[in-house]
Order: sequence, then C-alpha cells, then structure tokens
Amino acid sequence: MAKTKVLIAVKTYPTLASKYDELVCTAGFREDGTWVRIYPIPFRKLDYDKQYKKYDWVEIDLVRNKSDFRPESFRPYSIDESISIVGHLNTDNNWLLRKKIVLKNVYTNLDILIADAKDKNKYTSLAVFKPTSIHDFIFEPIEREWDKSKLDKLKAKALQLNLFKNAENPFEVVKKLPYKFSFVFSDDSGKRSTLMIEDWETGQLYWNCLKKHEGNEQKACADVRQKYFDDFSKTKDLYFYLGTTREFHLIAPNPFIIIGTFHPKKDAQLSLFNI
Repeated sequence: MAKTKVLIAVKTYPTLASKYDELVCTAGFREDGTWVRIYPIPFRKLDYDKQYKKYDWVEIDLVRNKSDFRPESFRPYSIDESISIVGHLNTDNNWLLRKKIVLKNVYTNLDILIADAKDKNKYTSLAVFKPTSIHDFIFEPIEREWDKSKLDKLKAKALQLNLFKNAENPFEVVKKLPYKFSFVFSDDSGKRSTLMIEDWETGQLYWNCLKKHEGNEQKACADVRQKYFDDFSKTKDLYFYLGTTREFHLIAPNPFIIIGTFHPKKDAQLSLFNI
C-alpha cells in the first residue's frame, strides 16, 4: 500500500469516543491542494516523535472511511499505524510555501459552499474560506464536564483491558472546555454568520491564559478574544478552515464549523497573488 503524503493543517480539540477514548479530527492537504480528513487518530497516545505539528508533512497508509459518506474522509489502515513526519513548511516570505498549497481553492461565499456540501455529486465537507469582514469574536459558557456515562465507560474499559502500563500514571482525557468560542463575520454577499471554532490551539490558548490569570475565566476568555479578534482579524490576512460534522452535514442549514485558521500577515500584494 502506497503511503499518502499529507500537509497537516487542522487538529481539532479532542472529543470523547467510546471505542478510542479521546479523538482528534485531523485534516490537511495533499500535494495537489486537495483535502484529506484523517479520523480516527488517538493523537495524545501517539509516541512523542509521531505527534505531528501543524504544517508538518506526514506519510501514512490511508483507506477510505466507508462509515463516512463525505469524500474527503479517510482513516488509517490500522489505528496503530505508524505516521512518519517527513518535512515541515515554515513561515518564510510571509508563509509563501504554505500559501502555494492552502490557497489553491478558496471560497468567499457561504451559500455557494453550503450548496456544494449538499450536492450529492460533491458533498464538500472541508474548505478554505475567506471572510469579507470580521465583526466580532464571542465566547459563551457551555457544559463544563464531559458526559459522565461516557467517562464511566472509558474507565471501565481501561480497567478491563489493562490499557495503562503504569497504573500510577494512567492516561487521562483532556479537560473539557467550559466555553464555546465563535467568530461573527460576513461573506462577499454581505451575509452575516456566527460560527464556532473547535481548533486545538484555541482550547490550549484558553487553558494557558487561565493559568496566567490564576483561574480567572473572564480574563482568560478576554485574552483569547484579543488574540483572535484584535490580532488575527485586524493585523493578519485571515482565512478559515471550515469543516462539517458527519451527523449534521445533510440536515443542518449550515453544517460548517471553523476547525482552524490560516493567518499570514497582511500583505499589500496579496490581491495580486495567484496560484
């Protein structure tokens, strides 16, 4: 089986799954700029040298995920499949190498993207999207703990299968984010939308800021907003990585959420940039 080379661009905040404990939805680009979703990967259980970073090139044996109708969805041939890190794209020349891969197909109109998602001949579920205007970045409190029944099942399975080699230092699932973060933006038609962001980096920034502010959640959320609204939307040339969830792809009026950002510095020549 030939390995697939993928430029990692997306790692979502972990969710719980009864079969694999804690899962991260990973997505990226082939060398021709087409999207690949890789799921499931129990990322935090990977060996340290296999814990790829964003914009690492990796090689992995992939097969179509037959349980998922979305055409970009693949899964590792084996859940224990080795992932080889074979390169990295840096930020030199204002992310030039990254732009050559990422910006080959950019949507600017949300209705067109949603129509492609609903089209049975396309079922587009991953996209690069360029908002025309950013209006706000908001945060809202949500459930603070993971579902207890899921946690209980994972603990029981861990005991039954003796998954943990070191009983004094068992694998623990990541903490659940107590807030939902969202961008408020308009597309090129003027249509205004609010989409939540589930990027791993957003969650990690919240926890880092919470530690800095000694547990003050409002200050931590304000810092996250400062990064994404005051910095990204005002000083960076901001794009969204958008993705659908399988459950809501065909039934939600807008099935997309923000699963990551692409944010080189603003460049006066960007409008002339053509790939």
